[in-house]
Amino acid sequence: MQLVVARIGRAHGIKGEVTVEVRTDEPELRLAPGAVLATDPATTGPLTIETGRVHSGRLLLRFEGVSDRTGAEALRNTLLIAEIDPEELPEGEDEYYDHQLIDLDVVTADGTEVGRITEISHLPSQDLFIVERPDGSEVLIPFVEEIVAEIDLEEQKAVITPPPGLIDDHAEIASSRDES
Repeated sequence: MQLVVARIGRAHGIKGEVTVEVRTDEPELRLAPGAVLATDPATTGPLTIETGRVHSGRLLLRFEGVSDRTGAEALRNTLLIAEIDPEELPEGEDEYYDHQLIDLDVVTADGTEVGRITEISHLPSQDLFIVERPDGSEVLIPFVEEIVAEIDLEEQKAVITPPPGLIDDHAEIASSRDES
């Protein structure tokens, strides 16, 4: 399975380094020297990471065969894509890759169907499940321990204990519209 792990930003200096916007929780694993990454656009790659370092809070990479600013600037906005084993799990307990959560059924603790996870939104304060309800509408569910009680990958479901109003408001709004 292929996952986008970074986007190349602008050139840094004159020796071929580029800034990167990291899009993985494991940059030390996915963006390490020697890593060979596919690219989007595909014609730009594959690229092999020669060196990496952090400078003023930004990750800088240099790729094999790119030794000057012109070559580095030509890579700008290229997506870096790593090949990931779909069965691979993150190192931390209760951590998941997005692809493991997409398409999970979402149910409440009593078994009531809420919908299906269609997307994960990564916000600065917390992650959100974007859940498509059976009627086609969407509900946003914060991916926090207090609400998401269990992720069961074998059963392909996420069990939630939503606070009042998180998933109920939609049904009440829809029924009040139907009555008017």
